[in-house]
Amino acid sequence: MADIVNLNRARKQKARLQKKAQADENAVKFGRNKAQKSLDKARAEKASRDLDGKKRDE
Repeated sequence: MADIVNLNRARKQKARLQKKAQADENAVKFGRNKAQKSLDKARAEKASRDLDGKKRDE
């Protein structure tokens, strides 16, 4: 005899696995650590300061 399978439970488990796979893919694609984020922020602030310093006063 075959084992009895709860279809709702199987469906939900499949959905959970798909969401986990998508989350892992997004973490690799978009994830950055704190050091990388702060470095990008510091570079943007420096670029803004440099640009402001080069503007002409009128």
